[in-house]
Amino acid sequence: MLRMLRYYLAPFLLLAVLGASAEERLVYPLHQRGESPEIYPIELLRLALARSGSDYRLEPTPEPMTPIRARHSLAHNDGRVQVIWTMTTRENEERLQPVRIPIYKGLIGWRICLLRGDNPERLAHVYGREDLQSFSIGQRQGWPDTSILRANGFEVRTSNSYTGLFGMLAAGRFDLFPREAVLVRQEQRNMAREGLQLAIDPHLVLHYPSAFYYFTARQRPELAETIRRGLEAALADGSAERLFQQHFGEALASLQLDRRRVIELDNPLLPPLPLEREELWYRPRAPQ
Repeated sequence: MLRMLRYYLAPFLLLAVLGASAEERLVYPLHQRGESPEIYPIELLRLALARSGSDYRLEPTPEPMTPIRARHSLAHNDGRVQVIWTMTTRENEERLQPVRIPIYKGLIGWRICLLRGDNPERLAHVYGREDLQSFSIGQRQGWPDTSILRANGFEVRTSNSYTGLFGMLAAGRFDLFPREAVLVRQEQRNMAREGLQLAIDPHLVLHYPSAFYYFTARQRPELAETIRRGLEAALADGSAERLFQQHFGEALASLQLDRRRVIELDNPLLPPLPLEREELWYRPRAPQ
């Protein structure tokens, strides 16, 4: 009886094993240990994979990985990571396979400055790029923003440590830390819990055209297509917009981008963007 049962169950057990082995690990670079500002792109990627009907197990690298190392790993398809998200540049699109749907709706190029908490009105009388150039700026080594800001005439001081930049700002090592509009409030709260009193500038917004994309290795166009297909499905059924509003709707309303003085900057790293698709981009509404 037992032999007969094994005979009948064997094909089903084999299918179960094959099904389990068909699930592929999809590794992304861990930003940092502890609370990360990158919850949204991970959740959006999970949503896209689910909408695509694919069978991937999304997980971070065991240790934090710098942006430079992550891009290098993906460009060489060495197996340590299979997907990253970063600002698009001509170089990134030449070396990596982009999924040309802006995951932050272009808000990665709308920047609000963090300041030391003892002088929140420091930018009250700044009206143009030339005024702002008298202030030093902090950025992480390897971020495309560093090259963009330097190309616009700013003095930029860098660090390899993301969290270390907030401490450098608080210590007066530089004057301003321009952060993505979608992240600045969360980052200020995180740093307050660490004992750093930083202020969000209420007057300006820096803007340069840009987008954050998911990227895969050039050797994995089918993976990029899976992510693209899932994002398109999430856009079509409204779940992508609901996730965006869940994470950023309240913060964007409170920042009032439409009432700030806009300082336009050039982006010399910029490849062509899918600007013809208006539904992919956030645009501050003018006051009524």
